[in-house]
Amino acid sequence: MAARLPFLFATAALLLILGSQAASNSPSVDKPLQFRYSGAMGPARWASLNPSFALCSTGESQSPIDIVTKQAVPSKTLKPLIRQYNDVNVTLVNNKYTVAIEYPDHTGEIVVDDKHYPLKQMHWHSPSEHRINGKRFAAELHMVHVSDDGHVVAVGTLFKYGKPDPLLGEIHNKMNELAAYEVRNQEAGPIKIEHFHPAELRRTCRKYYRYIGSSSVPPCSENLMYLILAKARTISREQVEALKAPLDMGCKYNARPCQPINGRRVEVYDD
Repeated sequence: MAARLPFLFATAALLLILGSQAASNSPSVDKPLQFRYSGAMGPARWASLNPSFALCSTGESQSPIDIVTKQAVPSKTLKPLIRQYNDVNVTLVNNKYTVAIEYPDHTGEIVVDDKHYPLKQMHWHSPSEHRINGKRFAAELHMVHVSDDGHVVAVGTLFKYGKPDPLLGEIHNKMNELAAYEVRNQEAGPIKIEHFHPAELRRTCRKYYRYIGSSSVPPCSENLMYLILAKARTISREQVEALKAPLDMGCKYNARPCQPINGRRVEVYDD
């Protein structure tokens, strides 16, 4: 049993950041959603939907936040992000509240404060959840990394409208396949993508912000580290629509409102 503990901790941590409808390699996409982004099940009511969602209203370190750049504290201890990912076969899934890519073991990792965090999953929000000086972006990508002892680091990439994103361009046909299931009112099974190794995910980041927050979906669990990249990438309007197309009608706009910062420290690394 002791040998399985790191795996169990990591799995639990991943479930926390993905929320109560978390996907695995065999996602339960046929189960009804326990929350949405509008109406009676929207963010203002998340805490009342399930006792385990209480932190969504009582938490003091919630995400997302509006990052005010002039209040960010330059850090002498932060280092460039070291991201080493491998060429792997991944799985594209529709969780109804977000489109996600699930990674197998031995995908690669990020190193933060000399600690290794293997990559487990990534998913999109549109519009962005985090803001910079009050500005909301067209979309946001979260790359979820979980250490062997269950700590989570989410790397956030913001997108502004412009040229198509090469990463989404690479899986364009697969995204259309997900949307086609939705049009036919059918449940989409996991869609395999072979040799997934986008260069955009491996580039060194010259500037990023770091703070401690929470899962941005229920159960809103706290003590997650966010690394928000300062430089926005571009995405086309058609790609944003493709991210929204497979989702539940109450989740097409799948961005939680910004939460109070409550005196938290936002650090900035600027090479």
